[in-house]
Amino acid sequence: MRITITIPDEFAAQIKARGLEPQSSCQSLIDEAVRATPAPLPPAKPKMEMGELLRRMAAFSEKIPQLPDESFTRESFYQDHD
Repeated sequence: MRITITIPDEFAAQIKARGLEPQSSCQSLIDEAVRATPAPLPPAKPKMEMGELLRRMAAFSEKIPQLPDESFTRESFYQDHD
């Protein structure tokens, strides 16, 4: 497939200043972008029912330490800031 692009004069000048040709440099950029395209994601796992999700989240909640109410004040969150 062939497409035509217009390379801005400033960009072409920068490429030429490095001793390169604008056409080959743009082709290299396209080639790199194609190689850098991430692999497709694996198929999605079946969705979990909301109830099952909540049960899993709560499974070990009894092991979470109880914190005093003062731990959740605005001042406690921003104590290191002015």
